[in-house]
Amino acid sequence: MGIASIWCLALILIKWLASKRRGAISYDSSDQTALYIRMLGDVRVRSRAGFETERRGSHPYIDFRIFHSNSEIEVSVSARNVRRLLSFQRYLRSSRFFRGITVPNSSNILDDDYNGQAKCMLEKVGNWNFDIFLFDRLTNGNSLVSLTFHLFNLHGLIEHFQLDTMKLRRFLVMVQEDYHSQNPYHNAVHAADVTQAMHCYLKEPKLSKSLTPWDILLSLIAAATHDLDHPGVNQPFLIKTNHYLATLYKNTSVLENHHWRSAVGLLRESGLFAHMSLENRQLMESQIGDLILATDISQQNEYLSMFRSHLDRGDLCLENANHRHFILQMALKCADICNPCRTWELSKQWSEKVTEEFFHQGDIEKKYHLGVSPLCDRQTETIANIQIGFMTYLVEPLFGEWARFSNTRLSQTMLGHLGLNKASWKGVQREQSGSGDDVDPTFEEMDSDILPQEPRLS
Repeated sequence: MGIASIWCLALILIKWLASKRRGAISYDSSDQTALYIRMLGDVRVRSRAGFETERRGSHPYIDFRIFHSNSEIEVSVSARNVRRLLSFQRYLRSSRFFRGITVPNSSNILDDDYNGQAKCMLEKVGNWNFDIFLFDRLTNGNSLVSLTFHLFNLHGLIEHFQLDTMKLRRFLVMVQEDYHSQNPYHNAVHAADVTQAMHCYLKEPKLSKSLTPWDILLSLIAAATHDLDHPGVNQPFLIKTNHYLATLYKNTSVLENHHWRSAVGLLRESGLFAHMSLENRQLMESQIGDLILATDISQQNEYLSMFRSHLDRGDLCLENANHRHFILQMALKCADICNPCRTWELSKQWSEKVTEEFFHQGDIEKKYHLGVSPLCDRQTETIANIQIGFMTYLVEPLFGEWARFSNTRLSQTMLGHLGLNKASWKGVQREQSGSGDDVDPTFEEMDSDILPQEPRLS
């Protein structure tokens, strides 16, 4: 068979595969009141599902050509709309495939030795010193899939909700793939770390005796998907670059809304809960959204104020489903920013990774003359200053109140690590500046009401 014939057959095969491609969610900027499902032939159909998911592959692609001339923007709009239908990860893979470049498979089968070590670690998954970085290496980069699947089984969720294990694994693989491995911090390892922390909180005596399987299911899914498809830049960056997600969500909890809708899209695509009633599925999607939206750090004051008021009045009743849901929101908030409460060896690694991501955004902002966001300028900021401010104005107030709610050995351990890590960063700060009194002024602008006068552990 000649080369020409082979190419013809290849083109026919590609066209056939394209004809089988499922629709993807697309935002049409000419009509900002609706989302459309873009089908083959550019047929558009309004959704009647109540609200739109963001289907797998709707990654908030950052196209830096928007910073050039208007004529360039007009030329690139159609191309940008097409690329938006694929996540960056999937676009990269498909591009390499058609260029004939082999893409390494992250799901290679591990040898028995590594599998054995990973299984041994999972036996201690409830230990606060759990090393997620080591676990990720032992699972060949599949920490989120391995850990979350294990927790579903450990909590009896597979049996209780009659879940198809193949669908569950497919869902978790899709979730892990839609985190961006090129992000230093907001990647699948962070999601696995947050999920492990959430498991530790679910085991706390006050919660473990009150939570239902439904509560645990929502908590683990929300933890695993809380930063799904994160682009590695923050909300102000999306707003000032006029990103389509900022427009879609009206500049409010932009990333958190995207994470939630993306998670719902994967749940629907996987069919994991297709055997449940429509009413239960819609309730699940809504409550997962409540949990993920609570991780918006700009809403910290509001949630912390409510939490403190409940604790002051002593009126939290975990027999009440609404109160349990609120506590799960606070637990996920704690899990999301618990890095400073880990051991120094783990906490330091996370601090370096998140700062690297901040600085990368700052470099982009400098390059395109956007104005560097707070904490993102590598010329004026240091890891020590950022971490001391973060601990002082965000982490300490939240975990101080959590310890009031759940005054256990775990809470005291977390506060102990927090104090030691802060002292360590102050030591680094003194070495760098000769003074231990410098705190990043960015954090001082936050509402002082979130700071307790004294930690109350009653």
